[in-house]
Amino acid sequence: MGRFRTVQGPLDMSEALTEKDLRKREIAIARKYADRLPWEAVAWGLGNLLVWLSLWPLVFLGVMPLWLGFIIATFNVMLCYLPSHEAQHDIIGRKGTKWRWLNEFVGHVSTIPLVLPYRVAKLTHIQHHLHANDPALDPDYSSMAGGPWQAIWKSIQNRQPGADGGFNKYGDVLQDIGRPDALIDGALFQLAHFGILIALAWSGYALEAALLWWLPRQIGLTYIQFFLSWAPHHPADKTGRYKDTRAFKSAWGNIGSMGMQYHIVHHLHPYIPLTDTPRAYREMRDILEQRDCRLEGI
Repeated sequence: MGRFRTVQGPLDMSEALTEKDLRKREIAIARKYADRLPWEAVAWGLGNLLVWLSLWPLVFLGVMPLWLGFIIATFNVMLCYLPSHEAQHDIIGRKGTKWRWLNEFVGHVSTIPLVLPYRVAKLTHIQHHLHANDPALDPDYSSMAGGPWQAIWKSIQNRQPGADGGFNKYGDVLQDIGRPDALIDGALFQLAHFGILIALAWSGYALEAALLWWLPRQIGLTYIQFFLSWAPHHPADKTGRYKDTRAFKSAWGNIGSMGMQYHIVHHLHPYIPLTDTPRAYREMRDILEQRDCRLEGI
């Protein structure tokens, strides 16, 4: 049985612990935060969608100026993915429980502003967890770049026509895992999205369509791919349970980085609600140190 170096801390370990001991302590901490319905994620996902939907009549009726609607819509898109992400991991309601319908409802509707179907998001995200940082198998590997500005540019490049990264990569992943049926969801979402934009432009609302949906989606995609894909895994040169992601100190803080400072906890125990990962991290930090995880400045 392998041995790890001694670390002084809350666990008060006087001697190195075995792999079995470390694993047992880690799971005990993680289970403290399991099986809690994160009502904050439900309110976040549904509330954010309702705010975005309300912008359209408010702007069209002249109650709200378009410039303000654009700013709010941009934040709406930035914020819309994570509630669905909780649902993708069945955190809101597992199969067979009374809250399963709510889990699926939040998963499906919260990402409408992002134009990302729930089934596509869930199937590809599970593949990311199974193959994080694998250049051939990780659906999000195309987000990797040498630095922050390169990551932003890479995100923009990946959504150009003919690009083979970003969301364009998801079609290949779904084919490879035998779920081409989910491509229908993607096609319907795209047709509806562009159909609505074209109809609005044809009706004389081209600027409203651009500033309440098209441009906020572009900005939101860049933000989400930067903080959820690039930052937690950079430089994405290692694979394995304790090596494929990290904890890091963001200049934007934990809220500004959408909780990704503690992304290592999510990859280790994806059933822990997002808002509980900081506390779980603080409790298991000594264990992660013993495992030589990347804990950078936090």
